[in-house]
Formats: sequence, structure tokens, C-alpha cells
Amino acid sequence: MEIIDSHNHIWPEKIAHKAKEFLEKAFNHKMVDLPVAGNLLKHMDNAGINKSVISSVASRPDQVVSINNWLFSIKRERFIPFASMHPFYGEFAGKSAFENELKRIKGEAFGIKLQPEFQNFYIDDQKAFPLYEKLQELALPAIFHCGIELSSPGEVKSSPDRILKVLEKFPEMKFIGAHMGGFLMWEEVLEKLAGKNIYFDTSDSIRAMKPELLNAFFEKHGFDKIIYGSDFPMQIPKEEVDFIKNLNISEENKNKILGINIERQLGLSKNLSKAVSFP
Repeated sequence: MEIIDSHNHIWPEKIAHKAKEFLEKAFNHKMVDLPVAGNLLKHMDNAGINKSVISSVASRPDQVVSINNWLFSIKRERFIPFASMHPFYGEFAGKSAFENELKRIKGEAFGIKLQPEFQNFYIDDQKAFPLYEKLQELALPAIFHCGIELSSPGEVKSSPDRILKVLEKFPEMKFIGAHMGGFLMWEEVLEKLAGKNIYFDTSDSIRAMKPELLNAFFEKHGFDKIIYGSDFPMQIPKEEVDFIKNLNISEENKNKILGINIERQLGLSKNLSKAVSFP
């Protein structure tokens, strides 16, 4: 069984220091390492991680293509690219460019990453619905930041109530809710989203949840739609791997969380041609 980390961020070497400085200030949290490919591979080896999802967020529509060009350039056997897309890219570039970029993403990546706070949109904004329709049509998974965003205090743009509206409108969309579906809003997630057609990634959350709350998630949501994610460089991948390995659940369910579920969701065994080795 391979361990697959569903939630990581790295940057090109030339801007990594600047990104680190900006994000540490925004989150008031020191990164565990400089967020570049070599350092992530080092942490993966230390944790026994075989593959990692790499995602980047376009805070503006005009950044989408250049970010994706870089993401596709670092695609390799151990990196699984999740492309950048802005919900208003179609308004910026036109319908044809929007559809062409999604087709390019479908051919080069395994999904996309959306971050409502950084991209300044409410997750249930009807202007984002054309994107969701295409994601559903293309069976292209999307990782969404969900819940409170420490760098952007104020109204939560990806609250469980808003997420529920999206799930009801697009029931076949492959929706991955980062941070157990709603950072620091886990009781509400348990009430409104657990048991629905949504995957939860564990990043920045599973170790912070009270044991009784986590057990309630397992009871209501089951183990087939929970996936391991570290949120490197904000967290150390090995710490969450070890936490999951030490949970009082069956080895079968640990393996589901650590790799089997995300492998099935992304169809990795059927799409190995997308993961190519670079010298």
C-alpha cells in the first residue's frame, strides 16, 4: 500500500523565499522548511510517503496559465499535479480559453485547487457554477480550502452551509474538502456534511480534533472518503502520518486514509501515463 499525501504546496526556487516570507506573515506561523521540491521530497522520504499532490492557487485569473505551465513542468513519478483555476477565469479570458484550459488540465493534471479566501469568492456564488458544471462533466476532482482562513479573518466564504448548497447543486462533482471539510468548524461539518458525497482531507485538522469528535466523524462519514493530507510546508508530513498510524482503528481503515481512498478517487492505477519520471 502506497502512502499518498493529498495536500502540499511548493514554489519555484526563484520565488520560494518570497512566498515563505509572505505566508509566514499572513498566517503568523513559521513554515517547517523552505517550500521547494527538494525539501518536500526529503520530508516525503522521512515519512515513507510515496507520492504527493502538489497544488497552487491563482489569486487572480491572469495567473492561471503561467502557474499551470510551472506545475506541469515539475510533474514526475512522485508528484501529482493539481492545477490552478480561478472561478472567474472564463469572464477574464473568454469561454473558449476557459474550456481549453480545463481540457489542458484534464490531460496534464489530476484535479484543481480552489481557495475561496485567496481568490475572493463565496463557494456557493452562482458565478462559479459554470466551473463546477465543467468539473462535474469532466469528472475532474477539486480540492477546496474549507472553513476559517486564519490569514483572512471575517465572514467564512467556504462554510459548511455554503458547501452543502454546492453539493446539492452538483451531486456528482468530485469535491475534496480540505481541513476535514471546515477548519475550526468541525462540529458544524459533522452535522451538515458528514455522510454526504464529499471527501475530507485531514490536513491541519485531524490532530487538533478532540478524540470523541473524530470518532463521531468516523461513525457518521465512514472511512472510504477520508484522505491523508499534511499541508506542507505549514506542517511536517511525518507527524500526521504517525498520528494516523497510531489511531485506534483497523489497519484496513488506516490504509484507506493513507493512500487507498485518494488513489481510487484520482484513478491513479488507470492514469499512470500522467505521472512520468524526470531525470
